[in-house]
Amino acid sequence: MPTDMNDQDRVVALEESVTDFPDPGLRPRQLGDFIGQKQVRENLNVFITAARKRDEAMDHVLFHGPPGLGKTTLAQIVANELGVGFRATSGPVIAKAGDLAAILTNLQARDVLFIDEIHRLSPIVEEILYPAMEDRQLDLIIGEGPAARSVRIDLPPFTLVGATTRSGLLTTPLRERFGIPMRMVFYTPEELVLIVSRGARLLDFELTDDGAMEIARRARGTPRVAGRLLRRVRDFAALSDGKSVDAGEADASLNRLEVDGRGLDAMDRRYLNCIADNYAGGPVGVDTMAAALSEQRDTIEEVIEPFLIQQGLLMRTPRGRVLAPQAYAHLGLVAPKNAAQLDMLNDQGDLDD
Repeated sequence: MPTDMNDQDRVVALEESVTDFPDPGLRPRQLGDFIGQKQVRENLNVFITAARKRDEAMDHVLFHGPPGLGKTTLAQIVANELGVGFRATSGPVIAKAGDLAAILTNLQARDVLFIDEIHRLSPIVEEILYPAMEDRQLDLIIGEGPAARSVRIDLPPFTLVGATTRSGLLTTPLRERFGIPMRMVFYTPEELVLIVSRGARLLDFELTDDGAMEIARRARGTPRVAGRLLRRVRDFAALSDGKSVDAGEADASLNRLEVDGRGLDAMDRRYLNCIADNYAGGPVGVDTMAAALSEQRDTIEEVIEPFLIQQGLLMRTPRGRVLAPQAYAHLGLVAPKNAAQLDMLNDQGDLDD
């Protein structure tokens, strides 16, 4: 049994890889082409239209939510709809105040600056960003010691679009400077069907409606995963003589990728089976699971467990991880007698993380 559980190697990984958008045309470029996130789209349309009418820079925007839901794409759409330039960077890349100053001083009026993983900005860089966002001014210290002097640079009006998957790690002063906070939510299978069907058309790949649904319901509510599964199904279809891919052929392809009907892959099932077989369904501590699976604790908590908890297959209790009755049914196992009682306690709120 393999022990390498690197999330980047998983076809259902939420983090973006360089192969997720091999064709730039797969990303929608206009708000009307963007599928899902209905409330976000409607509100963005109002703010963009108002900014264009006033011929002003739009207020700063913060997109927060799980990875793979379209935060980067929406940032590009904002710039396209406003008809302005787009600059992109990420929090870890901006290591020094001078790095940020170089980016800000090269912006044109009303440009959009996109900072991904904005929660990972260093405190020193954040301090420089505050007056830039509020007053459109850049305060820099030039030189060292007694010869040091403060320089203030006026900046053109610009729109900062920040994206984060962990909004709780944002400092309060930074969060409060975003006038337009927007929460991204997981997609429904019906929305993902539209995304998969659009992707199939752009890839010149004939896919039936039920085939699109088969891919959509295994995509974990995430367009990024749906696009990745679509391309893998297309690869398998290229080796067959069929002109179009229906639900049966999509199911066969996804089973070969070890992605089951609920979107769980081999890593997820291995985790659940380990608790069921080795620890009688739990409770078992996360450190014990990390040792049993030869994996880091952070990978267990941040990569494997969130989707299993969302699906109602796993419970975090004060004593450790416990399988829910649904997990046994999904694995084809018989649940122990105490599983239903634990599930009832969890529904009542008596079990905590």
